[in-house]
Order: sequence, then structure tokens, then C-alpha cells
Amino acid sequence: MKLVTKVRVKNDLGLHTRPATSIVKLLQHVKSDVLFTYKRETVNAKSVLSILMLAVHKNATVQITVDGDDAEDTMAKILNAFENKFGE
Repeated sequence: MKLVTKVRVKNDLGLHTRPATSIVKLLQHVKSDVLFTYKRETVNAKSVLSILMLAVHKNATVQITVDGDDAEDTMAKILNAFENKFGE
């Protein structure tokens, strides 16, 4: 199953090292492919460096694409993490 949604980044410093690391840890055991798209650049969300290369700032909108058998559960986890500002 493929799911696509958009989310606003609430973190004051955007998607810097700490949230990027949280995302990768969150996704390390999921089977689905997860992509983040920002300003026409699409990257693998299971890579800290790829997420950092996007240079996403506060209040920016990121498109999240999840494709795989556990897509619904994975998307829910990602959206929850964004909503809770990755624990910051």
C-alpha cells in the first residue's frame, strides 16, 4: 500500500540532526520504503544525511511517501513524531 501526505515541521531549528536521528531510529525496523520530498528534492527518510541535505526549516511543509506492507502503521508513527516535535 502506498500512502502520501504532507506535514508541517514544528521544530524551532527545522529537521536538524536530533529530529533526523529520531526519524531514522523510528524507521529502522519498518519494512516500508519511506521518502521525504521538500522543494522538489526527494530523499530516503531512513538516512540521516539524506534528511539533513534537505535543509528543512521551521514551518516548512514536507511530503511523506510510505510504500509497503506496514505503510499505515509507519505513517502513523511518523506523523505522531512530527506532531510531538520529536520530543523536543
